[in-house]
Amino acid sequence: MTTAAAYLRARADSRRAIASWLFTCAALIFALVVIGGITRLTESGLSITEWKPVTGAFPPFTAENWQAEFDKYQQIPEYRERNIGMTLDQYKTIYWWEYAHRLGGRLIGAAFFIPFLWFLLRGRLRGRLAWKLAGVFLLGGLQGALGWYMVASGLVDRISVSPYRLAAHFTLAIVIYAAILWVALDLVRPRHDRIDGRALGVAAFALLTMLSGAFVAGHDAGMIYNTFPLMDGQLVPAGYLDHEPWWLNLFENPAAIQFNHRLLGVTTVVMALLYWLAARRDAGIHAHAVLLIALTQVALGIGTLLLEVPIGLAALHQAGAVLLLTVTLNAAQVGRR
Repeated sequence: MTTAAAYLRARADSRRAIASWLFTCAALIFALVVIGGITRLTESGLSITEWKPVTGAFPPFTAENWQAEFDKYQQIPEYRERNIGMTLDQYKTIYWWEYAHRLGGRLIGAAFFIPFLWFLLRGRLRGRLAWKLAGVFLLGGLQGALGWYMVASGLVDRISVSPYRLAAHFTLAIVIYAAILWVALDLVRPRHDRIDGRALGVAAFALLTMLSGAFVAGHDAGMIYNTFPLMDGQLVPAGYLDHEPWWLNLFENPAAIQFNHRLLGVTTVVMALLYWLAARRDAGIHAHAVLLIALTQVALGIGTLLLEVPIGLAALHQAGAVLLLTVTLNAAQVGRR
């Protein structure tokens, strides 16, 4: 093997190794997004009332430690107004969900930073790729701080976290996931002449629908108007524009928030259908995957609504949203051929 061939072989191996690491990180983020959704659905997010980046990695080990954590929880409005009389064993249930969510964030940070440092010191991360991944790491640190900022909003004057902060925390997680996935796909697939803007259009609507879903979760808007396609017998619910100024309805009016989420979800499916009709011949199985996941996702959403948000189905709906974003980003890069 010539020196040039050996160099190219080593470079290809390096790209595959980096891509495998990034795909692993993306899979971990996918799982953490689902765990975060379950944490929200079980109303577990305020069970740990302090942010301890280092010592907080260890759960309570003794009865005294458990009681101390429970005593802290009993001081916040959520306990006094929603969970008064909760037993220690019941508290442990919600504690473990929030602990799993926080521990998952720490593990992902380590799973990203340690290999990043190793690849960097070995000279296998250079130039734009190194800067891109350094930016992703900084976003991950910001995500941890934003997570605490979200939790802190529910510890003093509220019995739940701020929907705005919840939406910001969720959206940043998805942005980090998408960025890592895009870079990983770029490493394993040769760059060709174009990116498929049709698939990116579906991805954009999927992302917007996910953002609106965060506000649905933040306002518990899925617990009202549990019929489809009409809302209380109307296509557009009464009180859609009750708030002043009008734009507050987009973020603070549960009726408008749920209607907008429905509308965006249906629009995303229509976009997926149009993409499939246009790209099924040249994108093949990737176009089929986009349409199939989009149809499955809207079915999960309707089922979640009609059954008044059962935890298992709602978690599948959230996972389906991330999966739809995944297949659309993949399809967009396939369009380079």
